[in-house]
Amino acid sequence: MKNTRPTVMEVDLDAFKYNVEQIQRYVGKNVKIMPVIKANAYGTWINKVNEIVNQFDIVAVATVDEGVELRKNGYEKEIFVLNQPFKDEIEKIINNQITVGISSESFLKELVKTNKEVKIHVEVGTGMGRTGINPDRVKEYVEKIQKYKNIKIDGIYTHLSSADYDDEYTKKQINSFERAIKTAKELLGEIKYIHSSASNGILNYPNSYYNLVRPGIILYGYESYDKTMEKIDLKPVCKLKSKITFLKEVPKNTSIGYSRSYVTDKITKVATIPIGYADGLRRSLSNKGEVIINNKKVPIIGNVCMDGFMADVTDLDNVSIGDDVYIWDNKNITLEDVAKTCNTINYEIMSTISYRVPRIFI
Repeated sequence: MKNTRPTVMEVDLDAFKYNVEQIQRYVGKNVKIMPVIKANAYGTWINKVNEIVNQFDIVAVATVDEGVELRKNGYEKEIFVLNQPFKDEIEKIINNQITVGISSESFLKELVKTNKEVKIHVEVGTGMGRTGINPDRVKEYVEKIQKYKNIKIDGIYTHLSSADYDDEYTKKQINSFERAIKTAKELLGEIKYIHSSASNGILNYPNSYYNLVRPGIILYGYESYDKTMEKIDLKPVCKLKSKITFLKEVPKNTSIGYSRSYVTDKITKVATIPIGYADGLRRSLSNKGEVIINNKKVPIIGNVCMDGFMADVTDLDNVSIGDDVYIWDNKNITLEDVAKTCNTINYEIMSTISYRVPRIFI
């Protein structure tokens, strides 16, 4: 069905492919890329495009249900769930041949009970403070797993928490992980997948690549930290846009929007744009955000509504109903600009654009 809503996210698949090529060149041809396509590929829905997903031998998601969806869409290669699942999801894991990260005794016991083959990656907690076994327990944990014929260790991994700014801490994490790898190899021999680096690890710690990397936000062409573009050439993948659907001119002292948070101080031309906080446009942009109309920045006025917002277009020439309105266009306003105005990070803005916004692949 053809999209008819004026609000869309434009997603550039060629830009995504370009970023994959740049990352592969950066890490070297001997390191495999496992793209992180969790949260509907950071809100882009690229995870639903088979021609893209099928180019990878292994992909990473955050939840079992994300893996199940990939299977339903026809992806037949390896799917890795980064976060240890819940025991009630084990049937889905087995039925869909999904590989999972694990680090707890209780979940291991539940997997063993099934008597079905399950592939796992052992997660080592080197300092993220979230999940993972203590590096000093790797020998004990791996030996325990080896007792069970239905559990196959396909990988070992960790997560670098501060590879964007804390060099000393990150090096300690890498050293801890390498001790864990050494111990695991003494028991297992060669290990199919060894990985620790997400976007910041890729950019800053080439000794942490091992044989697999997990790029996330840099796949989509956005900064994982403020020096990203100094390290690698990337193309932003998406633009968020809508259209003007209503125009009016109002006199001085006219209130705009809920709670009368904005009152005009002059004759003002006001545009209404149908994208609001239920679509992922943050309410914190009220009275301080900007958007692009006819290649010019104009201010958001009044409180952002659930389904729309208003902008002051008084200074625009020839503005009309149907004109494009960019929330970010990657040039005049970047995703990072929007995140800064909202006092958050680009990851959050991008990944929370809601299902109500159609994705248009270009």
